[in-house]
Amino acid sequence: MPLVKIWIHAVWATKNREPLLTKKLRPQLFAHIRENAMGKNIHIDFINGFIEHVHCLISLNPDQSIAKTMQLIKGESSFWINKNKLCPTAFEWQDEYFAASVSESKLDVVRKYIQNQEAHHSKRTFQQEYDEFASKLFSTNKELNQSKK
Repeated sequence: MPLVKIWIHAVWATKNREPLLTKKLRPQLFAHIRENAMGKNIHIDFINGFIEHVHCLISLNPDQSIAKTMQLIKGESSFWINKNKLCPTAFEWQDEYFAASVSESKLDVVRKYIQNQEAHHSKRTFQQEYDEFASKLFSTNKELNQSKK
């Protein structure tokens, strides 16, 4: 049996970044996502978010892909929100998401970052946060490509 531990920090947003994840809805939603994921053998270590997005620290099994895991989490949770009429309008997630691997040595840093979303977004918008993630991802990829030359 393989011994594999792959940590992923995933971030996704509501359709058009609508501020639909109210303070009342978030705890229910996160508990539901965690419970549903457990039933699908998806290990969610930490989950939190703000009014228009979710952060999730996931440990993937050897047979799980990021794309399939995100599809299962996002698809089922939007279905659940709509089935239970938890939003005033039809609920959807954006198709896109951000996912990056996390080193074992940085797990506590990522957990703390995810935990402090409300305070974090009192200082910066989700768009600023997303742009920073994307910038770091692209600069890392650029550095890796240059080192191969």
